[in-house]
Amino acid sequence: MVIEILQIVGIALISTFLALVVKEQKPNIAFLLVVFVGCAIFLFLVDQIAAIIQMVERIALNAKVNTVYVETILKIIGIAYIAEFAVQITKDAGQGSIASKIELAGKILILAMAVPILTVLVETILNMIPS
Repeated sequence: MVIEILQIVGIALISTFLALVVKEQKPNIAFLLVVFVGCAIFLFLVDQIAAIIQMVERIALNAKVNTVYVETILKIIGIAYIAEFAVQITKDAGQGSIASKIELAGKILILAMAVPILTVLVETILNMIPS
């Protein structure tokens, strides 16, 4: 894993310096380079993401946790990461207003997905309280 982060940081730093040089002559190309490198880094991490998901699912099965809740939590985490990635790209493009709308949309989607889990949690707590 140490080698992987060194590769990612190396690619990112080289791309950053290249983007700074290219930005003076062709800002559009520099932006596309930054987006491409960001996507490449994300794709580089897909195997790690898949391994994490499998590990969490295995732990949930061993703990006899309802898989619906685990899947929902993983989807929520996915929404958070994807929204953050889109926000950063949008901010890099100088579109802060659109970035804030993406953040808001991500938060609303996360809240909507969390409502069933919160409902079960509240019902469980209410059932534990003696009548």
